[in-house]
Amino acid sequence: MIDIVGLGCVAVDDFLYTESPAVAGEKARVIGRRRQIGGLTALALQAAARLGSTCSFEGLLGSHDEWAFVDEELAELGVTTSFAPRREDVHPVLSTIAVAPSGERTIFFDDSSPAGPDDTPDLSRVGECAVLLLDGHGVPGAIVAAEFARNRGIPIVADCETIQHPRSRELLDLVDHLILPAAFAMAVTGTSSPSDAAEGLGGPERTLAAVTDGANGLFHSAGGDPARHMPAFPVEAIDTTGCGDVFHGAYASAIARGVAPLDSLRFASAAAAVLSTRRGGPERLPNREEVDELLATAPLPL
Repeated sequence: MIDIVGLGCVAVDDFLYTESPAVAGEKARVIGRRRQIGGLTALALQAAARLGSTCSFEGLLGSHDEWAFVDEELAELGVTTSFAPRREDVHPVLSTIAVAPSGERTIFFDDSSPAGPDDTPDLSRVGECAVLLLDGHGVPGAIVAAEFARNRGIPIVADCETIQHPRSRELLDLVDHLILPAAFAMAVTGTSSPSDAAEGLGGPERTLAAVTDGANGLFHSAGGDPARHMPAFPVEAIDTTGCGDVFHGAYASAIARGVAPLDSLRFASAAAAVLSTRRGGPERLPNREEVDELLATAPLPL
């Protein structure tokens, strides 16, 4: 049985580490560069696999040479792409990410190629998995998969950053574990604070809604209850790239193990915190022992 099936996007990220923050109209010296895969679902699955979950990426992939790098990077951490549909017209999301000495980053991306699941996805593994992971790409196919999973009581974890399709809100309504970044959550709900956004998203049909706000922690709500704050772990961040994706992967991994939603939030927050203290490629991703160690030494209130 596969723990997590991911139907979303994959990116190829080129990182530029700069001597000073990149400012419009000015130059910034590059002191290091690196290439790795990213994308909301792909990186989340890598993180979940590092934490011990079995994972299958089943979003659209291509069949030309540039995809060999993607396949190898996912396989290295045990994420299978054996069941992913492949099309000649599909290219990965291409990103260039400038990382300042503080760890803050500026992302330039091209997502013009089709991404996410097919409009009629193969649901064979979805029906057998412990968690379905979505990211807002390929909305029509994602809705098909979400309805299928919801009818079978399979938890759906999702991360979205933009409204990409006329049916995007319909997809959000199907997700029972919805975790959104603060700016998007406030835009979707028409609110002016992460707390109000969490309350607006955490309706009676939702198992959990959480709104993440970086170093300010997160707000969570469920069943229409008032939002509650969970602080971030007090770590010295040097690179916040991928923290949101790793948060979702760690949360999905914990839910797949049967961990309660609030404890899963703490686990995910710890995983993202560990990641932020490191630079590098896939070796940045924390394992279960490292996350548990941070949880033991700096426990967060629920």
